[in-house]
Amino acid sequence: MLNLIFAQLINGITLGGLYALIALGYTLVYGILLMINFAHSELFMSGAFVGLGVMTLLTSATVATKYPAMAPAQHFFTQGGTAGLISMLLITFLSAMVVVGIMGVATERFAYRPLRHAPRLAPLISAVGVSIFLQNAVLLWISPQQLPFPNPFGDSVAFTIGTTSISTLKVVIVVTAIGLMIALDTYVSRSRMGKAMRATSQDREAAGLMGIDINRSIMLAFFLGPALGAVAGIFSGMYYGSIVFNMGFIPGLKAFTAAVLGGIGNLRGAMLGGFVLGIAEALGSGFISTGYKDVIAFAILILVLIFRPGGLLGESVVEKV
Repeated sequence: MLNLIFAQLINGITLGGLYALIALGYTLVYGILLMINFAHSELFMSGAFVGLGVMTLLTSATVATKYPAMAPAQHFFTQGGTAGLISMLLITFLSAMVVVGIMGVATERFAYRPLRHAPRLAPLISAVGVSIFLQNAVLLWISPQQLPFPNPFGDSVAFTIGTTSISTLKVVIVVTAIGLMIALDTYVSRSRMGKAMRATSQDREAAGLMGIDINRSIMLAFFLGPALGAVAGIFSGMYYGSIVFNMGFIPGLKAFTAAVLGGIGNLRGAMLGGFVLGIAEALGSGFISTGYKDVIAFAILILVLIFRPGGLLGESVVEKV
């Protein structure tokens, strides 16, 4: 029994890391614009497809045969041991983060900025429209079928506790998620642009009067959030072994649940909410039924909204009249 509990906890922490990375994107945008970017789930999906494309380009023998100039690099990435693996992963993740981050900036510029002063329902509808567009673009232009996603770490085990083996991939997911959260929190708290983002979040008009470039701060939030979602998308493909055009819908809703659970607009709360939700889902799947994992996730959302609308780390804000 203890081994089963421990194994499910490890699975839950891994899932929580994925949810937390996606939730950070939701909470970044909400913190500045007070809107839910429902297209974020499709940017997470786009990151998985960009990552697969880059990884295929770097490691495919077919590509190296067609373009002989790439043969030495392909040999290094596939046969270069630890150095080749790390180099290939860094290029894959950085490429996906930059591409998807630019997609996030383009989404803000053309779909949300023209509606910035419109009623709140307008940007929400625009976000749903962008989500549908991206999902169908991948469906029509790439593939309607599930595509296999390679796991560069294979079946390697990082360490074993008792009878439970913890794979290298799970360790990398959790460590990367926590590391990126700490880096983002430090950047937002201490850097010049991070302070500009916080000022924009608190009062856009006053921040503009103080000389802060409001559009630049908002664009940065729309770059960083999707970039982190791209990392989660690649890890999701490695973890589950495949990707598909509609893979972002359920994880996106669960990441939104995690953001609300931790306190929407709070970066540390998003991370905490992701891990709590992941662990609850894994324990529910292990001891009740896998069919109830989605029910558990959204039941938690309902309970939080009823009993603690501000989330675990959120603050109740009193609106003065």
